[in-house]
Amino acid sequence: MEGIDHGTDRAADARYMRLALEKAQEGMDGGGSPFGAVVVKDGAVVAAEHNVVLQTCDPTAHAEVTALRAAAKALGTHDLAGCTIYSTTEPCPMCFAAIHWAHCDRIVYGAAIADADGAGFRELSISNDTMKRLGGATLEVEGGFMAEEAQAQFRAFVEKPDHQTY
Repeated sequence: MEGIDHGTDRAADARYMRLALEKAQEGMDGGGSPFGAVVVKDGAVVAAEHNVVLQTCDPTAHAEVTALRAAAKALGTHDLAGCTIYSTTEPCPMCFAAIHWAHCDRIVYGAAIADADGAGFRELSISNDTMKRLGGATLEVEGGFMAEEAQAQFRAFVEKPDHQTY
């Protein structure tokens, strides 16, 4: 996986990813799915959201999209240059495109698209690295960060008798 280290603060990365995992758990506890995302700019959390597809009947309400919407609103701009998005799972093609269009500088994710697919979600198995290459995107992509924790959430989700995928 691509992940160029430009002096990133690994302790801060872990703190933000833990928050994304907490948001994913919050979504699961509310009858949703195990996806969370956090947008950070200049060391401050701008938005922390979870997937609300089932709760809102909105197929585009993935954690990354809801976090981008909240961050844009909080910052008063559609241009999220200078932001990093932390996602519990590798962003799907829709979310990757939205992150690219928002001009985020960096994506850090935990579990892979294959993990979501393995939990029963209908994923398109196009990696972020492939989309970055094919689309000529300039953002940094770092996958597999705290992947074990994110994968554990998928296992817990699948074990819930009332879990729903889409």
